[in-house]
Amino acid sequence: MKELEIQYLNKLILETSGVLLTKEKAYLLEARLQPVLQKYNLHNFTELVGSLQKTKDTNLKRDVVEALMTNETLFFRDLNPFEQFTNILLPYLLKARESTKHIRIWSAGCSTGQEPYSLSMAILEQQQKYPDWKFEIFATDISTSAIEKAIAGSYSQFEVQRGLPINHLIKYMQKEDQKWIVKDNVKNLVKFQYFNLLENPILLGKFDIIFCRNVLIYFDIDIKQKILSYFSQTLKPDGFLILGGSESTFGISDYYAPKENAKSIYILKQHENQKKLASS
Repeated sequence: MKELEIQYLNKLILETSGVLLTKEKAYLLEARLQPVLQKYNLHNFTELVGSLQKTKDTNLKRDVVEALMTNETLFFRDLNPFEQFTNILLPYLLKARESTKHIRIWSAGCSTGQEPYSLSMAILEQQQKYPDWKFEIFATDISTSAIEKAIAGSYSQFEVQRGLPINHLIKYMQKEDQKWIVKDNVKNLVKFQYFNLLENPILLGKFDIIFCRNVLIYFDIDIKQKILSYFSQTLKPDGFLILGGSESTFGISDYYAPKENAKSIYILKQHENQKKLASS
C-alpha cells in the first residue's frame, strides 16, 4: 500500500470515527481491508481509494471504517466493574431514584453486545428486590455489523466460555444447534442502536450510569475531551461514568472526579462540590 493511500485511509477513519491509527498499526489496513476489496471486486488499494474518492455509496465507506474497528469483548469483562455495579451503584440508585423507580444505563461502544447483556443479567439476578422498577440499558456502537450481531444475541461456544459463569449460561441462554442464544428476558432490558460517539448524544436523554470501557484508548486527547464533555451533558448530576481499567479522566477533563473507594468510576465534579456545600 502506498504512503498516500495510507494517509487518505487514516484521515477517513479519523474524520468518520475519531479513531487514530498510529504508524505501528498501519499494518492493520492491508490485513483487514482485504475482505472489503473482495466484496466490491476491487483489485488493489489504489482502486479502493479511487472508489472512495469518487463514489457517493456510503456502504463502501461504512465497510472500510467497520473493517478497522476493534470489536474485542467478552461477557463480564474485567469482573470488577460488574461487582461494583451490583454492590455500590445499584444500592445507591435504588435509594436515589425511589420516587421514579426508573434507572437508565448507557453502554457506549457496546461492540457485539456482551457488556449490555452482562448488565442485564446482573440486574435480573437482583430483580426480586425491586420487581416494580423499570430498567433500561441503551447500547450503542459505530459498527452496524456489531449491532446486528448484538441484536441477534447469538454466540458461539467459544464466546460464551469467555467470562460467562456456567450458572448464568444455563439460566439466561438457550442452546440452538451450535449457538447459544440470549433469552428474551435478558434481551428485553436492552435496546441496541447505531451511534457515533463524535455526535452529541443530547437527544438520547439523561442516564444514571454510562459504561464506556476500553473505548477512549483508541482516540487522541482532543477526541477524548470532546466525548467526555458530551458524557457530562447527558449524565445525571449524581450519575456515574465507568471507564476501562487503563483509562482515566485525569489530565483530560475537568468535569469529573474519581469516586471514593471505587475503581474506574467517576462522578461529576459539580455534584461533588454541591455535596460539600450542603455539608458545610
